[in-house]
Amino acid sequence: MKTNLAGRKIVMDAEGLRLKAYLCPAGKLTIGYGHTGDVEAHHVITQHQAEAILEVDLDRFELGVSKLAPGANTNQFSAMVSLAYNIGLKAFEGSAFLREFKAGHLSAAAEQFSRWVRGGGKVLPGLVKRRAAERALFLQVPS
Repeated sequence: MKTNLAGRKIVMDAEGLRLKAYLCPAGKLTIGYGHTGDVEAHHVITQHQAEAILEVDLDRFELGVSKLAPGANTNQFSAMVSLAYNIGLKAFEGSAFLREFKAGHLSAAAEQFSRWVRGGGKVLPGLVKRRAAERALFLQVPS
């Protein structure tokens, strides 16, 4: 399954586009649309490169969420990819959110989005907004 347009919009809007490497609030070197891992302080990329990196990153998170949360509808899946993209697959795998989803407790799972609003130990308004958007998408019945 692929992330739908609404899910992609959440990721892209929340991460923002930065063409020069920077330190995110969690202290990780980041570039593009929230890409971390192989970033060095001097890195500069183009918008086209940022979009290509986003595709590779989304593929990785889509594969991970597909394996961890089979049976999700497209909106649930896309909201979960956005969450995992931000918190990492390891944290997503061990989350109460995923346990509730797998148990079929969708309302309880949706309430877990609001637990992931801290960066660098602080509640970040951008994460509060992102989690609200993810929760809304998760609960939206696909058309």
